[in-house]
Amino acid sequence: MKKLFYLVLIMALVSACGQKAAEEPVLEKHDVAIVDGHFTPEIMHQLGKISDLQVSPDGTKILYGVAYTSIEDNRSNRNLFVMNTDGSDNHQLTHSPKSLSNARWIEGGKRIAYLKGGQMYVMNADGTGARQVSDVPEGISEFKIHPDGTYVMYVSEFKVAKKPADIYPDLDKSTGRTIEGLMYRHWDHFVENIPHTYYATFDGNKLGEGIDILDGASFELPTEPFGGIEQLDFAPNAHQIAYSCRKLTGRDYAFSTNTDIYVYNMEEQAGVGHPQYNASAGMMGYDTDPVWSPDGSTIAWLSMERDGYEADKVRLFISPLVSGERIELSKNFKYNVGSPVWSPDSKEIYFSAEVEGVKEIWKTDLQGNFSRVTPEHEWYDFGTPIIVGDRIITTQTSLLRPAEIVSVSLANGTWTVLSHENDEIFAKLETPTVEERWIPTTDGKKMLTWVVYPPKFDKTKQYPAILLCLGGPQGAITQGWSYRWNYRLMASQGYIVVLPNRRGTTAFGQEWCEQISGDYIGQNMRDYFSAADALKAEPYVDKMAAVGASYGGYSVYYLAGIHKGRFSAFVAHAGIFNEESMYMSTEEMWFPDWDNGGCKQPGVYMAGSPWSKNPASVRHYANSPHKLVQNWDTPILVTHGELDYRVPVEQGMSAFNAAQMMGVPSKMILFPDENHWILKPQNSIHWNREFFAWLDTYCK
Repeated sequence: MKKLFYLVLIMALVSACGQKAAEEPVLEKHDVAIVDGHFTPEIMHQLGKISDLQVSPDGTKILYGVAYTSIEDNRSNRNLFVMNTDGSDNHQLTHSPKSLSNARWIEGGKRIAYLKGGQMYVMNADGTGARQVSDVPEGISEFKIHPDGTYVMYVSEFKVAKKPADIYPDLDKSTGRTIEGLMYRHWDHFVENIPHTYYATFDGNKLGEGIDILDGASFELPTEPFGGIEQLDFAPNAHQIAYSCRKLTGRDYAFSTNTDIYVYNMEEQAGVGHPQYNASAGMMGYDTDPVWSPDGSTIAWLSMERDGYEADKVRLFISPLVSGERIELSKNFKYNVGSPVWSPDSKEIYFSAEVEGVKEIWKTDLQGNFSRVTPEHEWYDFGTPIIVGDRIITTQTSLLRPAEIVSVSLANGTWTVLSHENDEIFAKLETPTVEERWIPTTDGKKMLTWVVYPPKFDKTKQYPAILLCLGGPQGAITQGWSYRWNYRLMASQGYIVVLPNRRGTTAFGQEWCEQISGDYIGQNMRDYFSAADALKAEPYVDKMAAVGASYGGYSVYYLAGIHKGRFSAFVAHAGIFNEESMYMSTEEMWFPDWDNGGCKQPGVYMAGSPWSKNPASVRHYANSPHKLVQNWDTPILVTHGELDYRVPVEQGMSAFNAAQMMGVPSKMILFPDENHWILKPQNSIHWNREFFAWLDTYCK
């Protein structure tokens, strides 16, 4: 579960309150109490959270948002800031008690459009003269403005489920749901409304009536749960829209990842309506992120080849409109391509890529000649590039710091930090240290393992350690910053944090990534043992715990049955415990179908099912974690969100019940109002307190 994490996090924090926003005060930057340089969950949630950078059309200013959190009020409030592109004159532009989002420059930078309370507003560039310009009954969640400023496309809800009164008018108080096919719930909600994207005329003062790009069809646009307005793009010099859509419903939708890139004509033609064509027809995998070249001649997009596989190699394609030819630029590029951005002259494409454990910025020309922009293997992750003259404006994170805005030289990759949102706080905190280790694996390879040591680490002393089991199962531990599983926070509580990029991680080429599919119980588990044993061999490592979420929770449950005394405690969040029941209760079926052995018979629905005779599937289900509980003997903490429909809460409850039946010291914390992630401020702090209390009890 890898995409758009920071956007999802900010929006979840913004909506985390139960009171009316109009009755609440503006949340702004305030003094943070720090005692003896100690980093705590409370301090973490009071950091300013930077997001959504936008450079003015003349390239002189950067508009961005910062969210501040009130732990007491259990909510966050996001306002807008602006600064020059050299970092000077940085100041807060708005002071709204309601969060503002999706801010965009309009009219050549004279005004700014943004969202507040689900409607579109505009204001002068200095923050004055704000006025509402939309009145969309179902509200707006995101929007994008045509390069010429005359059209806006926006995302709003579209009803797809019938209510009882729609079927039986006399039963207007019935709460029953009528379900006749798969995908009746998704991520954290029952599918009663889905996103549709509309476009409307815009004169700077009023948004016109919206036209549904899907014309009422029951498909998602953008695709849930993580797709956003980046899945659509206006042609710069024509009335066309390129968009990514999975035009499937029900059972077919549940088992498929096949999205395509469509080109839609905004100009209606007699007897035809709005003509459109499928630019990726016959490409059966996950086609996303369409972007038009600035000259309007070519579409670029990202593509996975195989249907049903979310961790296939992410390739970069272009298609010149004149020929319609589809050209892969990334044939000789080992890594995944992300967040493509055209150069202003339409001759190059810049993008982000996870490369050997860090996220770098790269570029390619239209012949597929790739080159690195940021320095090789610096210990930072860089965000989506915005090209401004001879520099790139983007964000930068590390294991020790959240996002700040940086300016990167196109000539040599050197960068300058422009924002200093959290400098005052971090200047008062003791700093952990990070080490890069390449640990030998049992099959003769080497595995990148980040190790974060506590502040004032002294190798002559002993420390407890935490082995992090990564979710996904595909993903990577790079130099990212998380407010859910924060490695600096763990180290600051006195733990050595061990972060292995075991088999299945995505920053080391496709062979390393793909090995895990159909082999959950195999090499990646041995990789965990290799990392654990290497660190436990150090004289400064005492007891060690294994912790993880989602597939990382599966790993914890499985390790609990096979670890043979390596670990002194376990913590599993939202983990898969019983693979058979998980297959029949999760929502998107392509995920377990492929990874549970269906990868050995790609394209065949239910090849990875519990009733499949596929040998890979038979082996997989025979070794489900729940079949090893007779070996459990180590204290385990189970946590889960009750709104989690990806890994339903019954998985966590079953694991806890099994631990109790076996007499294993165990505890369960359930969050009725959280999904696969624990996001609300007080819930997150509660989770962290329980997490560290459990580890302290059994590892210190």
